[in-house]
Amino acid sequence: MTYIPISPSEREAMLKTIGVKKIEDLFDSIPSGHRFPQLDLPAALTEIEAAGELEELALGNETVRELISFLGAGAYNHYTPSVVDHILRRGEFYTAYTPYQPEVSQGTLQTIFEYQSLVANLTGMEVSNASHYDGATAVAETVNMAYAQFRGKRTKVVLSPTVHPQYRQTLRTYVQGMSLELAGDDPNADLDTGPERLEALIDENTALVIVQYPDFFGRIYDYTRLIEAAHARGTLVCVAVNPTALALFRAPGQMGADIVVGEGQPLGIPLSFGGPYLGFFATRKQYIHKMAGRVVGETVDSRGQRAYVLTLTAREQHIKRERATSNICTNQGLIALAAAIYLSVLGQTGLRQVAELCYHKAHYAAAELSKIPGFGLCFAEPYFHEFALCCPRPVEEINAHLLEHSILGGYDLGQDYPSLKDHMLIAVTEMNTKQEIDMLVEVLKEASYE
Repeated sequence: MTYIPISPSEREAMLKTIGVKKIEDLFDSIPSGHRFPQLDLPAALTEIEAAGELEELALGNETVRELISFLGAGAYNHYTPSVVDHILRRGEFYTAYTPYQPEVSQGTLQTIFEYQSLVANLTGMEVSNASHYDGATAVAETVNMAYAQFRGKRTKVVLSPTVHPQYRQTLRTYVQGMSLELAGDDPNADLDTGPERLEALIDENTALVIVQYPDFFGRIYDYTRLIEAAHARGTLVCVAVNPTALALFRAPGQMGADIVVGEGQPLGIPLSFGGPYLGFFATRKQYIHKMAGRVVGETVDSRGQRAYVLTLTAREQHIKRERATSNICTNQGLIALAAAIYLSVLGQTGLRQVAELCYHKAHYAAAELSKIPGFGLCFAEPYFHEFALCCPRPVEEINAHLLEHSILGGYDLGQDYPSLKDHMLIAVTEMNTKQEIDMLVEVLKEASYE
C-alpha cells in the first residue's frame, strides 16, 4: 500500500479548519510528561532499503510452492484460477469495504448479494449473511443466534468433540459469562461412535446442537436422524461444513439443518500463513432476524431499475447495540468477493470436478499408505479428502523426516485428542499429483524402518 503525504499548505489548511495552530496542539489533553516520549527505534530506512529487508525476511519462509503439502486440518492447498486475483485487484473492489452509504455502493452491494446467493445455493439454505472472520467465529456466532432465538430461556449447547478443536476453543471463549452449559465437548470421548451418541444429550433445555461435515477426521455422516431427534425437542442444529465437499455430498439443508456455517478458505482464498479467511453463515429465512452480519437485498429504485440495499439494518449491532445478537462488525468484503468469483468461475460442474479429484486422490493415497507396515487407517467410516492415519512412531518425528524430503506431513492429532497419540491427519487435494503421493509413500516406508 502506498502512502502519499500531504503538502505543508494542505496541512496548514486542515489545522486552520479545525481551529488549531500546530499538530502538537491536538495532544494538549495528554499530560505533558507523556506526550512525546523518546522511542528506542532504529534509524529510518529508504524505500529501497525497506523493500530489501522485507524480501530478505520473506526468503526465510517455506510455502506450498516449495514444499509438497499433505497438511490440512481446516486450511487447504487448492488451486485458485488466475482470474480470481485479476478481478479482485481492480481498484473499485480492492479499496471498497463496508457500504455505510449503501445507496452509492451498488457495485459492492451486488457482489455481496451474489456471494450470499451462491452460499445459500451451496449449503441448501434459504439466506446467507456476508460474513464472518473465519470458520471458527462463524461456529461461535451460531451459539449467539440460538441463545437469542430462545431469548435466553434455553441454556444448553451440545457440541460434538469431532468439531474442529480450534472452532470449539473459539466457541468456549465466546460463551464465557453467558451461563451456558456445554455438553459433549470431550476430547477423551469414544471417537469411534457416530453422531447417535449426541442424541442422549439433547433435552428440553438444549438450544443448539453443533456437528461438523465432514468431521475433523474427514469422516462423512448422514445427520438426518440426529437433526430429527433434535427437532423433536425443539432444538436447533448447526452443521459446520467443508464447502468443497458440498459439491459431491448431500447438502446439510437437505438433511434438515437449521444453520450451516464453515470456513470459506477452500473457495479461492490463499493459505497466506493463516489468514485473512472467511466465515460463511447460512440459515433458514425464519431465523434471519437473529442472524449476525450484514444482509444485502435486491429491490427496485424510483425509476423501476434493479437496485441493492442493506436490508434488516435496524437489527445490526451498530444500530441497536444493546439488543444486538452479536458484536460482529466486519463483512470480510474482499475475501467474500474472492469466494464469489471462485464459485462463479468454476460453476457447479467445475466445483464438482475439484471435489472428485480431491476424493479420488485421497482414497488412492489412503490405500497406498495402508500397505506400509505399521501404518493404517484409524476409522472405517467413509471420508472425503482427509483421513486419520495410525503411525508406528510419534508424528513429530515422522513429520521431521518428511520435511527433510520437502514434504509437509499431516496434522498431529495427539495434540488435541489424547487417545489419538501417534495418529496423523492427512489431507489430499487436487494439487497433489500421483507422483507426489507415491513419493509420500516411499518416504514413509523409510520412516517405518528407522
